Amino acid sequence: MATPTSATSPPPATGSRPGGRSARVRAAVHRAVEALVADEAAEPLTIPAVATRAGVHATTVYRRWGSVGELLADVTTSRFAGDFVVPDTGGLRGDLERFAAALAKDLADPDTLALIRVTLGTGGEQGAAACSADRQQQLAAILERDRARGGRPPGVEHTSDAVIAPLYYRALFTGLPLTEEWAHGLVARLLADVTD
Repeated sequence: MATPTSATSPPPATGSRPGGRSARVRAAVHRAVEALVADEAAEPLTIPAVATRAGVHATTVYRRWGSVGELLADVTTSRFAGDFVVPDTGGLRGDLERFAAALAKDLADPDTLALIRVTLGTGGEQGAAACSADRQQQLAAILERDRARGGRPPGVEHTSDAVIAPLYYRALFTGLPLTEEWAHGLVARLLADVTD
């Protein structure tokens, strides 16, 4: 039997395999965290509890994430990264209204809200960044696109204070509904404020 030549042999595998064991472990651990957070009657969120629920050894979780705070930050960042598309309606008002309505809908989800609460409570500044960094980037993209069209949009910080902050505050602290109309009202007040 002839042995394969180098021309017909597959190239040696290098680096990590997409969808390999590491990706499966990460997905199982993320699912376990989300399930434990959503299950209010579950045991406290600890690395051993997450490992048991995920079917992996606790040392695997400690080695990869180090602490519950780092694990929660990773899960939350992954959960919020790219979960809705930055709108492009052709105008700033439409983009901001769609952005605010999508964020309101996301924050009205009890599982999302539970994950945010536990991440903020456990993760400190790292947790806060995990809960909001992607939203800030999306907002910055909306404002930059308007600037590129020749508009004069408000700054990211001002827009965040007027749109993102009230949405998070209402979701986390008031129990009041996060309706699309209310979210659109935030945008209307922002744009009225910057054009006055």
